[in-house]
Amino acid sequence: MNEILRRAMLDANLDEIDVAARLEVNPKTVYRWLRGRTPHSRHRWALVDLLSLSETELWPEIRVDSSQPSEISAIYPNCNKIPRTVWRNLFASAKREICILDNSNSLISENLEVIYIFKERAAVGVPVRILLRISANQDRREPSPLKACGTNDKAEGIGSVCSIYRHLQDTRGIEVRFYEGALYNSIYRADNEALCRQHIHDMLPSCGPVIHIQVRASDSLLESYLSSFERLWDNAFSYPEL
Repeated sequence: MNEILRRAMLDANLDEIDVAARLEVNPKTVYRWLRGRTPHSRHRWALVDLLSLSETELWPEIRVDSSQPSEISAIYPNCNKIPRTVWRNLFASAKREICILDNSNSLISENLEVIYIFKERAAVGVPVRILLRISANQDRREPSPLKACGTNDKAEGIGSVCSIYRHLQDTRGIEVRFYEGALYNSIYRADNEALCRQHIHDMLPSCGPVIHIQVRASDSLLESYLSSFERLWDNAFSYPEL
């Protein structure tokens, strides 16, 4: 019996049915975890985020390399391995600021739930800054990539990044800027927590590993990413119609 997991679920007011729904698994699977079976890594990471406990607290038998910084709560092999609950919890918990650095075909555009969370957070005073890389061939005197998409893009599905960011651009508290240049990583940040996606040469960005960082000290691994974001933001530009 995993008594630690059971108590953590009780403290969070969650039962097997609740956890199964959040992680999109069968309730019998959660029951087996409570009986002592160790979940697969992606489910462990989702439980860590859901219950706000570390892997070693929930499963002491798992040996973690002591050289790994404590602020790294998880490393996902690619974006597809990140549970939807991780995205949801990351942005919904933001109280000070949300920052996004990504390509113009942003990963966020594929997650409509996150888009609505941006609008909800902005509505309660949490600023949202979105920085997108565009092609150096884009003429700044032309309409912005968002404006040029037209008004009917939403009907074509949420896969269109243009329609998504067009949907956001008129929301008070949300600012979209653009920059030209190389993109070495993507950053999805909420307060002192971030998902940092690494880009690998000659591979699709979505194939790169993602580091989940939760800041627990002033001298943080996240500081390098945030400094990079701020430098890019200061030199980025907005189109007149935004």
